[in-house]
Amino acid sequence: MIRLVFAAILVALALATGPAQAVRPDEMLADPAQEARARDISKELRCLVCRNQSIDDSEADLAHDLRVLVRERLAAGDSDAQVLAYVRSRYGDFVLLRPPFELGTALLWGGPLLLLLIGAGMAWRFYRSQPAPTPTVPLSEDEQKRLHAMLEDGAEP
Repeated sequence: MIRLVFAAILVALALATGPAQAVRPDEMLADPAQEARARDISKELRCLVCRNQSIDDSEADLAHDLRVLVRERLAAGDSDAQVLAYVRSRYGDFVLLRPPFELGTALLWGGPLLLLLIGAGMAWRFYRSQPAPTPTVPLSEDEQKRLHAMLEDGAEP
């Protein structure tokens, strides 16, 4: 019985740690289809305050303003692409969670791979510059006898 209660608590905690939905009820559109479109667009836009969250997940005031802007543009009849283009024209590529691959964003897309290649090259160069291990030479009979005598006497070498 205790295991069942413990498992239920663990499941409840795991489910409670999901991302918080920051959309306020007063922001939501009356039309469920338009609201679904607004949520999809909001998941594509970065919160400029939080930086690593979409505006759909962020509780920042600027994210709230952007969510309202998205819904206003949708209510005015803009397509999803037009809404994204409008927000992008005002805030730049940084507002997009998945910026397009262009000359200006090439380092953003290729940066992690470039850093990985540089790190691998440095590791390869480091290990290549290390001297080869010297082979061990077995002790002669005289050295073995001296070592054995020292170990029996407890003397320091």
